[in-house]
Amino acid sequence: MKLMRKKKPYGEVYALGQHISMSAHKARRLIDQIRGRSYEETLMILELMPYRACYPIFKLVYSAAANASHNMGFNQASLVISKAEVNEGTTVKKLKPRARGRSYPVRRPTCHIRIVLQDTSLYEYEEQYIFSLKKAEWVNKNKYKNMTYHDMYNSGGLWDKK
Repeated sequence: MKLMRKKKPYGEVYALGQHISMSAHKARRLIDQIRGRSYEETLMILELMPYRACYPIFKLVYSAAANASHNMGFNQASLVISKAEVNEGTTVKKLKPRARGRSYPVRRPTCHIRIVLQDTSLYEYEEQYIFSLKKAEWVNKNKYKNMTYHDMYNSGGLWDKK
């Protein structure tokens, strides 16, 4: 007997990386580039960019896609990054020994990155259904109204001036 997993009503899956050793500002520079893009396009962008922050973000995006395919049964080709946020984490404070027995404080910033993937195939189906309902409603409302057409070339616009 196969057990069915309980699915969420909406198609969102996330991956969270905490205490990643980089500043939040450097991670946001990359996150702003990938927000709203498809999963496959994001992987290509992160592989080709020359920043050190690409590798942990790449791992998080890959992990979120693995969560989506394994836990929810989504197709990886239809995934889109809907939300991506970077928050500052704790700052690791160390002391570096210097000349004459002195010490110099070193701060290592960390950040928390959250990547949310959304399955677009569910929403495309809903939009098509809603659009078909609206279209049928629009036809019924405007059934007896006359339509006037606008002549684009003789409208007194930019092309008629000498």
